[in-house]
Amino acid sequence: MQMTENLKYRAALDAIRESETIIIHRHSRPDGDAIGSQVGLRALIRANFPKKKVLITGDSAGRYSFLVPEGMDNVADDAFAGALCIILDTSSQAMISDGRWRTAGRTLRFDHHLYCGQIAGQEVIDSTFESCCGLIADFAETCALSVDRECAQALFCGMVTDSGRFRYENTNARTLALAGRLLETGVDAQSLYHRLYTDSIEHLRLKAEFCLAVQRRGNVGFIYTDRRRLAELGTDAYTAARGMVGVMGDLKGIDVWVSFAEDEDGVLCELRSSGPSVNPIAVKYGGGGHAKASGAMVKDRSEAMAMLDDLTELAGSWAEGEKE
Repeated sequence: MQMTENLKYRAALDAIRESETIIIHRHSRPDGDAIGSQVGLRALIRANFPKKKVLITGDSAGRYSFLVPEGMDNVADDAFAGALCIILDTSSQAMISDGRWRTAGRTLRFDHHLYCGQIAGQEVIDSTFESCCGLIADFAETCALSVDRECAQALFCGMVTDSGRFRYENTNARTLALAGRLLETGVDAQSLYHRLYTDSIEHLRLKAEFCLAVQRRGNVGFIYTDRRRLAELGTDAYTAARGMVGVMGDLKGIDVWVSFAEDEDGVLCELRSSGPSVNPIAVKYGGGGHAKASGAMVKDRSEAMAMLDDLTELAGSWAEGEKE
């Protein structure tokens, strides 16, 4: 690790040491990395600083509720006065669940997304990590903090899910080394995989419906699911966009793929790539994320189709460049 990053870790640890009340936030509609880093960091702080009051806040953990069976804490407004709020796994203020972090005495952010601007007073940002959980695991190891089984299980879950079971591009030797040391605490990986990846017949049939809905423009694959179709399928926009974008991930001849899904706020867009960076397009439409995995929310179908046009142009130019 570079010295500057080491110093950021030490400064973050000092902020934690100096705070009696710590409230941990993450992005709304959480994935395994958001919940894993939130629960894992809470366990990490509790194990090393047992006298501190550590709370977690935000919307429901959804399918990752098994990591936090007691649910989110009921945090009173006055708890934020003088507290340290730690924001995890998000590069956008708009995506932070529970906006009361703005009223905190001090703020700190850990994130592995591409940097889009400062959010917190102190920031530890490193987009070379496959997950925010990996960043937290490295922070714990670098600062010689004790990691118990609860912490390790949550962090391992986020590393597994955000790396696509250690398949995606940012997975490297550091990822596997950190994951291995988490496993040494006694994490039951097989039980975790069972919870994460065992499928129901109903969900398998739902996935088949989305496979049949895949369309193609050149080397771009896309699915557009309107509200009427969501109602017919008995599912929601988040499941259709983020949950089903992966059905296009291994299609021959597809370099960029996107899943659009309408909800009451607009159209959710999940962008993926095996070639060019799609992040600039996500940022153009008010979103963000990683070079090859980003998301955004647009106002309507017309704007979603404009995004599809941009993605088609990007993917076509990239493919032509590859041929040269």
